[in-house]
Amino acid sequence: MDEEEPVARNSTRVPEHPASHEIALQAVLEALVDPVRRSIVSQLNEAPADISCGNFDLPVARSTATHHFNVLREAGIIRQHYVGTSRMNTLRRDDLDDRFPGLLDACVSEVGSESARTAA
Repeated sequence: MDEEEPVARNSTRVPEHPASHEIALQAVLEALVDPVRRSIVSQLNEAPADISCGNFDLPVARSTATHHFNVLREAGIIRQHYVGTSRMNTLRRDDLDDRFPGLLDACVSEVGSESARTAA
């Protein structure tokens, strides 16, 4: 009778992210086309520390927000890691600025302009 081997648990539980040299402009642009994802990026840019998924101000359901976080992570725009049961998010500003100088600043600036137009 074969004994089952215990399943190794990844204690750090870090989702997969593209390496900085693998971040593709096409994937970044496709991720940033959505206003909800641009809002996530803007909120991360303004935050003094990492933000858990549940602490963003988003106009979508939790399951939809999860999709948006996955798109941003897979494009290389954010990095995610767990702290306890919370999935924390951080902006990969250094990686993006190295690969595509000025792109992130333009995106964040545009989100501010969109907010001002909507409020007027």
